[in-house]
Amino acid sequence: MLSRRVFASCAICGVLGLTASKVSAQPAGGISRTLLRREDVPGTNYVNIQMLVEIEPNAMVARHTHPGHEGSYIIEGRSELLVQGQAPRMVGPGDSFLVPAGVPHAARNGPAKTRIFGTFVVEKDKPLATPAPE
Repeated sequence: MLSRRVFASCAICGVLGLTASKVSAQPAGGISRTLLRREDVPGTNYVNIQMLVEIEPNAMVARHTHPGHEGSYIIEGRSELLVQGQAPRMVGPGDSFLVPAGVPHAARNGPAKTRIFGTFVVEKDKPLATPAPE
């Protein structure tokens, strides 16, 4: 079972009990998230969430999944992106990435702060992220 500390280091996941219906900026393990916009997707059980994610130098983003798709754009900094089924890759300013619903992923941040604009189209009232086993 993942420890509370490992789960807290999840960059875009939020803290225990966070659902797609309630999102706020909360620092955890060198990572902070700022909610920019939340809007229901009309006629569906999905919500679109946009966040600014800031990851401190050398922080680790714990392996996790989302109940929907994540699309993110790197504003500044560099991180090694670890997506299950894909080769690890470095992402930096101007790069973007997509993670399909339910696919475990993690990241290792580089020596500088990383700022990411993330968009999540996820099921309402489900945890925004769930820890994934190693």
